[in-house]
Amino acid sequence: MKFLRTIAAPIAALAIGASALATPVAGASPVTPAAISHGHTASKITVQDKSRAGENSRTWRQVIKDDNRVEHVNAYSTAMGREIPLAVIRAGANAPTLYLLNGAGGAEQNMDWITRYPDLIDFYHSRGVNVVIPQEGAFSYYINWANREPINGGKGFLEGKQLWEDFLLRELPGGIEPYLQANDKRAIAGFSMSATSSLLLAEKAPGFYDGVGSFSGCAETASPLGYKSAELTVNRAGANVVNMLGPQGSPHNLANDALVHAEGLRGTALYISNATGLAGQYDMPGHYVAQGVNPAQASAGAATLIVEGGAIEAATNVCTHNLKAKLDNLGIGADWNLRPTGTHSWQYWIEDVQTSWRTLGPALGR
Repeated sequence: MKFLRTIAAPIAALAIGASALATPVAGASPVTPAAISHGHTASKITVQDKSRAGENSRTWRQVIKDDNRVEHVNAYSTAMGREIPLAVIRAGANAPTLYLLNGAGGAEQNMDWITRYPDLIDFYHSRGVNVVIPQEGAFSYYINWANREPINGGKGFLEGKQLWEDFLLRELPGGIEPYLQANDKRAIAGFSMSATSSLLLAEKAPGFYDGVGSFSGCAETASPLGYKSAELTVNRAGANVVNMLGPQGSPHNLANDALVHAEGLRGTALYISNATGLAGQYDMPGHYVAQGVNPAQASAGAATLIVEGGAIEAATNVCTHNLKAKLDNLGIGADWNLRPTGTHSWQYWIEDVQTSWRTLGPALGR
């Protein structure tokens, strides 16, 4: 496996028994991009020259430079007034589309799916699905921020307007799906920060996505735990959570709480995972020593995963069980992968990509 980048700097790997219920297998979505555009302009798609990848410091561009299965395209967002780079794995005409979101640090910190898990390209391409990965949006939660004016977090992130819901839901599908000659089946998935986003975007447009994947996420944002989690995430970018969610419990906050709006997931195939935060098989020094990592580096990295990654995963575990209680009460089934051990770290999300296919694949007709 090509993964195993920076266990020597393990904090970078953190991104602020399974059981399954019967899960609905959705057919082609009856909801079209035009139906949910609400007057927004579909994104204009422009292909970028990968041979000039050396001019860009982002690692993902180096990874895909010589891979003809993956394109770098830009999608223009009228709402945000700028182009958003995308990594796009193409599957050919009449294929379904998976929108795959990065976590808190995103491609801006070289913490994106392509950089951390290059084998993802092989996995999805062999399964005949288009994959669209936005390569900006670090610390944004991929929602429309309460403050509609341009934001600058102060650390080089969150520059310009943060209207990701408008872009991802109302602009991008209408541009990228015709460009890919895709069919009308689609899913969305994310981890940590973007697990919240994936659930929320699906709830904003019931029936638009056939499947949703949520890996180690906190659906709630209006509870004390959820609001504090969001605050800690955006603080890493030098931003104020009130700019994003408004005051805790405000109308904008409640409108962007995926636990509150869980009914919107009815009829959608759901894969939802979380671990307990207790150290698991990928958190021990021996796991990395066996892969050739220096024992001292492996020990230091494992300690950070166990302490910091364990604490974060324990918090998202509470959120995930709250979501399970809500969905169970609503009679909405999901494929629950609730691990007895594991921290908030990449190896578990890589495992989720593979395990979630048992749910997302059928939802996409694959």
